[in-house]
Amino acid sequence: MYVESIFATVFRLLYDLTDLSVLVLVFLDNCDGPLVSNLLQASFERSSQSSISNAPHFAKLNRRDGAGGWSPQVTDRQPWLQLDLRDRMEVTAVATQGRYGGSDWVSGYLLLFSDTGRAWKQYRQEDGRFVGNVNADGVVHHKLSHSIRSRFLRFVPLDWNPSGWVGLRVEVYGCAYKSYVADFDGRSSLLYRFNQKSMSTVKDVISLSFKSRQAEGVLLHGEGQRGDYITLELHRGRLALYLNLDDTRLRFSSGRVAVTLSSLLDDQHWHSVLIERFNKQVNLTVDTHTQHFRTKGEGDSLEVDYELSFGGIPLPGKPGTFLRKNFHGCIENLYYNGINIIDLAKRRKPQIYSVGNVTFSCSEPQLVSTTFLSSSSSFLSLPATLSASGGFAVRFQFRTWNPDGLLLSTRLALEPQRLELQISNSRLRLTHHMSAQQKEEVSTGHRVSDGLWHSASLSSRGLQVTMTLDNEPSSTMELGDHMEAGDSLYFGGCPSSSSSDSYCENPTLAFQGCMRLFSINSQPMDLNLVHQGRLGDYKELQFDTCGIHDRCLPNFCEHGGQCSQSWSHFYCDCSGTGYTGATCHNSIYEASCEAYRLTGSSSGLFSIDPDGSGPLGPTQVYCNMTENKVWTVVIHNSTDPVRVQGSTLQNPYIMKFNYSASPEQLMALVARSEQCQQEVVYSCRKSRLFNTWDGSPLSWWVDQGGERRTYWGGFLPGVQQCSCSLDENCMDMNYFCNCDADTDSWANDTGVLSYKEHLPVSEIVIGDTNRTGSEALYRIGPLRCYGDRGTAARQRGFLGCIRTLTINGVTFNLEERAKMTPGVSAGCPGHCSGSSSLCHNSGRCIEKNSGYICDCSQSAYGGPSCKEGVSVSFNRESSVTYTFQEPFSVMQNRSFQASSVYRGNSRARENMAFIFMTTQSPAMLLTVSTFSQQYIAVILARNGSLQIWYHLHVDRRPDVFSPRPSSLADGHLHRIRIHREGKDVYLQIDQDIHRKYTLSSDAELILIRSLTLGENFDEEVMQAGSKGFIGCLSSVQFNHMAPLKAALLNRGSSLVSVRGHLVESNCGAPADSTTSHPLSAAKTNKDNVSLHDLAVIGGLFLYFILIYCFGVNMKLLPDVTLFHCLSSSLSLPLSLFLSLSSSLSHSLTSQSLSL
Repeated sequence: MYVESIFATVFRLLYDLTDLSVLVLVFLDNCDGPLVSNLLQASFERSSQSSISNAPHFAKLNRRDGAGGWSPQVTDRQPWLQLDLRDRMEVTAVATQGRYGGSDWVSGYLLLFSDTGRAWKQYRQEDGRFVGNVNADGVVHHKLSHSIRSRFLRFVPLDWNPSGWVGLRVEVYGCAYKSYVADFDGRSSLLYRFNQKSMSTVKDVISLSFKSRQAEGVLLHGEGQRGDYITLELHRGRLALYLNLDDTRLRFSSGRVAVTLSSLLDDQHWHSVLIERFNKQVNLTVDTHTQHFRTKGEGDSLEVDYELSFGGIPLPGKPGTFLRKNFHGCIENLYYNGINIIDLAKRRKPQIYSVGNVTFSCSEPQLVSTTFLSSSSSFLSLPATLSASGGFAVRFQFRTWNPDGLLLSTRLALEPQRLELQISNSRLRLTHHMSAQQKEEVSTGHRVSDGLWHSASLSSRGLQVTMTLDNEPSSTMELGDHMEAGDSLYFGGCPSSSSSDSYCENPTLAFQGCMRLFSINSQPMDLNLVHQGRLGDYKELQFDTCGIHDRCLPNFCEHGGQCSQSWSHFYCDCSGTGYTGATCHNSIYEASCEAYRLTGSSSGLFSIDPDGSGPLGPTQVYCNMTENKVWTVVIHNSTDPVRVQGSTLQNPYIMKFNYSASPEQLMALVARSEQCQQEVVYSCRKSRLFNTWDGSPLSWWVDQGGERRTYWGGFLPGVQQCSCSLDENCMDMNYFCNCDADTDSWANDTGVLSYKEHLPVSEIVIGDTNRTGSEALYRIGPLRCYGDRGTAARQRGFLGCIRTLTINGVTFNLEERAKMTPGVSAGCPGHCSGSSSLCHNSGRCIEKNSGYICDCSQSAYGGPSCKEGVSVSFNRESSVTYTFQEPFSVMQNRSFQASSVYRGNSRARENMAFIFMTTQSPAMLLTVSTFSQQYIAVILARNGSLQIWYHLHVDRRPDVFSPRPSSLADGHLHRIRIHREGKDVYLQIDQDIHRKYTLSSDAELILIRSLTLGENFDEEVMQAGSKGFIGCLSSVQFNHMAPLKAALLNRGSSLVSVRGHLVESNCGAPADSTTSHPLSAAKTNKDNVSLHDLAVIGGLFLYFILIYCFGVNMKLLPDVTLFHCLSSSLSLPLSLFLSLSSSLSHSLTSQSLSL
């Protein structure tokens, strides 16, 4: 309860703090722990096993027990391995292995999940399946794009080693999952009552998960007397949100408009919902799909009176009576603006009133489905049990997208008569075949192929057979004789014609979809017995799951095209959209008047599509092709002259112009055109455009972007003048506009606006016509544009590659579209995919539109190809201090607190590389130290030889290697590369072969502190450090960091401090070369403690600080406490540490606040 109360407090705090109602849930632990390794034998089940040593409990990752994994019998038609995690868990990743030491592995599989071990649902990757193994012992790990919250998991092998058999070892990663659950029986609800009469909010965050047994039901409802309301309900398996802010017209009308999202939500599996509202802006998220919209109404706040109801809408004063169909299922983790509704109800808090029977555990109905996979060969055969009353009765439920398919076929006792129940053209049809030529039919229903569950029953009594669909009236067929079914009933399809029951024939297609709740003569059928081979027969079925999938979600049909679907494909109806193609992508209209001219058209009204196949629709324009230029003319609502009188600056005359095209279409047209213009006819009498005294505008117009413009016809943007000023012919040269002369006679400031980025005119404001005799007359002409920048390019198709296409923030799946577009294929080899390496020294190649670039940020080198070394020359007094704010674990190849998924394979590892040139010895080249007094040092000894020191245990002597006795302080460039893996150290000097050395320990460097000289270093290392370094260092790399390069690129940064005379160099010129570029040392604090005892990389002082004192517990420490922590870790007196850290206090404080 303590952790739960903290979670609720944090949730409410985040809600109060965020302006956009975006909640950020912070989890203190990584959810990636292994969940299978500690399971008991009883937690493993299987379809079959080839032997005792191949039992399912041997299927644990990296285990070699038994025969090294699970394998099913070779006769198993649908093998599967099932895990019981013993409780609902949050699953974030899975991993697979083959059977140890053999040739059995799974190369592709499905992952199913369930809360009960029945009614499974498939976890859908992009292509529906998971890629498995290519050998027996390699591990293939998949991180799930969205986590699974479930108790049972089932691995279903699809493909395996063709030279072997199915072999499987698995691991599942995740963490425990805690939830607050309420069960609603379809006649109950929870009421959350406010402390005051009404609750008014400008932002709301409502989140919940639900599992429904039906396609209809209210999840949430609240309303207010002024007309506000919010309703969230299931309708036909889709989620609908009705939301209105202060609009009484919508409250009392039948025209409530819902925002709907997702489908198939009655599948008895959990679905998550998040509603985020700020003023009128709303985000509705269902599972992984989000829709953004703007609410109806005049206000920005949602005002709800008295209470919110969850699970139904009770009728006031009539307990147990509800206005709409109630929700029937389970809801968990229901939060309203940070308030845990279910927790309050469970603890019987007075804010919550329970209507009907609400329980706090989720009951699980056993509605088990079966999927018919093939439209040509799937079938289920069940025996026709005897009926005590004669005749027969069959009941079942089905759901499908296909408009045709056989549901049921049975032979009658009077051969060759038979009955067929089928879906034909989305209707339910019963056919009585009396002979090869004679038949009788009845039909019922419409759109039964809508993806929803439908109930069908067929019964005979006497001389009648009755067909019933859902709650519709029954349809009856008269028979000529008493009817009894044959020995078998075939559901979904017929066996192949080679079967002895050849009377069964698929009329068109077999059924492809889901069925459940089979009952024959009032006896329920147990499909588990069918699956086990103990009842009936089947082919191409998948048991315990409904594999229906909505292929219209997301909707790939563009421009308002209507999406429809079958079981395996989707189709777009482009009727009336103005677009054609598989996804209504190609416009049937030309993009411009210029394009129509090229087709031979003459002047007239045309529909153009200025953005081609983009999201904007077509618009009607007039194409004037009588002149040398082809003009596109767009009219608006006020093209006649308008007289204005009686306006003031405080109460101005305003006219807004509505064009025959939308603002977005106008912007596309203007952008596509070479030139646009709009005539402004303006006449005035005693009506000024600008104030005589201060020049402020008295009238203005508004451009397409909503900006006020004060220049008038013909003049340049940004200047308050008219065209007469440009032509130097104003009637009074003391003014820049004729109207500003303010005469009693009519003046004219007519001109043409031609700066197209500001066109068209969207509004005009006139404010100086209230004086006696004052008036203005204006007319804004239509928008006229000529030229088409895209027409020439349109004449030839594009040849090349396009990727990462984003239009209006929507990223298109180009690979999917390439599959259905002629002349386009998926995939494109780029510069970076070639065999030759274009970027060197760990540089990363990045494709660009016209070539490539090399990202050298992770390299110690620079330049276009990451081949130019970054070098510095310096003398004994030179130094650079570089401070890292982020923890050093970011720079390591793996995190210090590594994920448990990978922790078992981790090894201590460092990579170091640099180039140096010097004539001095001894000299310090590189030192790394930790808070636990470990260190690595690379030095030149007194005789100039290279020495490498590893001190990994405080209580042991360091390991010291001297790879070459000759002196490297010879004035030549030397390249050093050092790599460690565990105990093994590999060293390369210049072009020599790699030399391997073995350490006495494989310990890791724990909590790396800095590159530094400390009290505990050995005497020879300290002596080398005290001499500093005179010479040149180049291309310094430590793991993924390039500290020398970072220091040079961050001049002036608070993270870099430079002392002494330090210059960039090519390591070939002397330090005082005139071509060198000195680094400023002006920011050094002369009062600081001497930095000679700080980090030195060859005289380049680097100061790594790990801000670990912020802690795992996420405590924000005050500054003084933080410095106490750091100083004690560094074994320095507090006063000395504060002196050293004065330049860093601001950045540390910022880091603490960000954490």
